[in-house]
Amino acid sequence: MTLSSYSDVFSINHDRDHAEDIRAGDLVRTGPNLFPHFEVVAVNGDKAWVRNVLNGADHLALLSRCRKINGQPAAEAGE
Repeated sequence: MTLSSYSDVFSINHDRDHAEDIRAGDLVRTGPNLFPHFEVVAVNGDKAWVRNVLNGADHLALLSRCRKINGQPAAEAGE
């Protein structure tokens, strides 16, 4: 038996719908949630090592789920 997450059970998609360049040092949130905020420690492939800015807990997150805080989508940034 494989354990499923709420996202899997309810078919919730947390991926962002625009391109964004996420790098170490950026402040991000994950999914459509406003909190918690994370600082990106490192990026490797499609994953980011992130640290919760409130409690210091480290996590791994998919880059496609990370959204820069107060960032613009890449398409709008060049305009």
